[in-house]
Amino acid sequence: MNLHEFQGKRLFQGVGIPIPRGQVADSPDQARATASDLDVPVVVKAQVHAGGRGKAGGVLKAANPEEAARHASRILGMEIKGLKVRNVLVEEAITIDRELYLGFTLDRSIGTHAAMLSSVGGVNIEEVATRNPEAIMKVHLHPHLGLQDHHVRRLVHGTGLDLAQKVALGQVIRGLWHLYSESDCSLAEINPLAVLHDGRLVAADSKIDLDDNALFRHPEWLELREVAEEDPLERRARELGLSYVRLDGEVGILGNGAGLVMTTLDVVQRVGGRAANFLDVGGGAGSALVREAMRLVLDDPNVRGVLVNIFGGITRCDEVARGILAGLDDLDIQVPLVIRLSGTNQEEGRRLLSERGLQTADSMTEAAARIVALTRPGTP
Repeated sequence: MNLHEFQGKRLFQGVGIPIPRGQVADSPDQARATASDLDVPVVVKAQVHAGGRGKAGGVLKAANPEEAARHASRILGMEIKGLKVRNVLVEEAITIDRELYLGFTLDRSIGTHAAMLSSVGGVNIEEVATRNPEAIMKVHLHPHLGLQDHHVRRLVHGTGLDLAQKVALGQVIRGLWHLYSESDCSLAEINPLAVLHDGRLVAADSKIDLDDNALFRHPEWLELREVAEEDPLERRARELGLSYVRLDGEVGILGNGAGLVMTTLDVVQRVGGRAANFLDVGGGAGSALVREAMRLVLDDPNVRGVLVNIFGGITRCDEVARGILAGLDDLDIQVPLVIRLSGTNQEEGRRLLSERGLQTADSMTEAAARIVALTRPGTP
């Protein structure tokens, strides 16, 4: 679950990370009132779960309350990457001498947490890693011991800040780690972490991603969820109890088991295709759930073909086949299907599908090659 900038900054305040003064507003009048209360030049910032707000015209400076109201009127209601702006953050404009990047996330390649500090902030950290990797200090943290003093010293050492600023930076690092670890974040990021002309450090932006799997430990998160900004297909999947993530390809994927589905995505990529989604129906899925999963995949307009990859253990292949056939009866399916069934009752499942003229495959690689050939005819 992603948080808005203003929500992340409220969490920053709770762990002692300095932020600019400001308030969220949902109308030009509220923006005017906030700017008047601050009594300084302000920045009016669109609050949407999307990057590139500045380039889209969603971040504007205002010299006075009336200008803040005009900017809010312009920004509220606009769309940025398909998301409608419903709130703006009106906060004091700050004079930045230098921008840093600070973040904590999970490094899945080695299975532990990573702290990253870059002397180059304000830009995408992936770009910095590609163009100027020496500008990033990365420290891995033991999953049980967490952040230690020697980690903080290593991170601040090469920043070129003076002693007082390094001490302040150390406090920010510890505060962000506390937020990341105690709030079950998958990402906690300050970019930029601004060094002001008077030497103070201030979080000029926030990016917080919360791990939905920890929702049972944090019932207060429900108040932070912005349902209107969630992908509608991902929201429907969650209501059905399915694990679904929309991607940017053309091959719809339906499988059982996260590992199998991830492998299917990789195989589709290897044979020249691109997955349109990740969808795990889980173990023991019955025909009704499979039918709804098919509907979910096909409701993505980018899908030009569907690959179903089922390994039948708890999940019976004949039940999956019946769900697919029910989907054929209920849905107007205009794209090709390729189904690979292996395991419990596989022969019965394949027989049911063959009787309806559906394509089946014996292996995952064969199934992936077939669907890619059908969705991208020019692929060798």
